[in-house]
Amino acid sequence: MSKKSPRKPAKKTKHAELTLSNARPDGARMIREAKLIRFANRVQVRRYEVEFNCPEFTCVCPASGFPDFATLNIKYVPRDWCVELKSLKLYLNQYRDRGVFHEDAVNVVLDDLVALLDPWQMEVIGDFNVRGNIKTVVRAQHLRE
Repeated sequence: MSKKSPRKPAKKTKHAELTLSNARPDGARMIREAKLIRFANRVQVRRYEVEFNCPEFTCVCPASGFPDFATLNIKYVPRDWCVELKSLKLYLNQYRDRGVFHEDAVNVVLDDLVALLDPWQMEVIGDFNVRGNIKTVVRAQHLRE
């Protein structure tokens, strides 16, 4: 018979341990209730470009019900406002269960961000994964008059 050695107590660390009791189970609610948030552009002395690369964009094909995956590239030249990143992430995650054509997804994202920010210019590019041997890239632009 082998003798069991007594179990050593876990080392105490300064890092919190993630358990089910302290995990954030409200992620789905946060996505569902997400609203785009803006903050004041603090750099008014020059025009500059902000670019976001969102490689995990997901929506649902309204014709087939299958998921579509894309990389969204969002570029804009801010005027008075900038978009807050966490709100953008949660807003984009709302599309994961939404039935929407590629063209509509890109144009709605552009319209929502333009309405929020009123930028000098903005471009949204949806680079969708191949589906049925066809690759789709949708580009939509806004130029302030």
